[in-house]
Amino acid sequence: MRYFKLEEFECPSEPGTGCMMCPDFLELLDEARDYAGIAFVITSGFRTVSYNRELIEQGFSASRNSTHLIGLAADIRVRNSSERWIILDALLEVGITRIGIGNGFIHCDADPLKENHIIWTY
Repeated sequence: MRYFKLEEFECPSEPGTGCMMCPDFLELLDEARDYAGIAFVITSGFRTVSYNRELIEQGFSASRNSTHLIGLAADIRVRNSSERWIILDALLEVGITRIGIGNGFIHCDADPLKENHIIWTY
């Protein structure tokens, strides 16, 4: 990867889990980052089952069958509308077709078992 380190995708509750991310998905993110021309700050990458459960219990919009659990999802920090457009455009350009838009982040994933060509909001 040109722009990322596996450590950026680690679950906060378990160091070393960045290696659980799918290499093909990380390559797509790397391509999107190159296309965008701006830094992508990863706020969530791989999640353990227990950490994902904690997020749900704390009231976060985490899904019980989150794609973060299988290393095919990432959340990218967004600071303003311009940055949101640039990141969204780059993700679509490289073929990521499952995108969630929140106030301060964009979720993207490549789960082949879930509906594709969708964008949702949090």
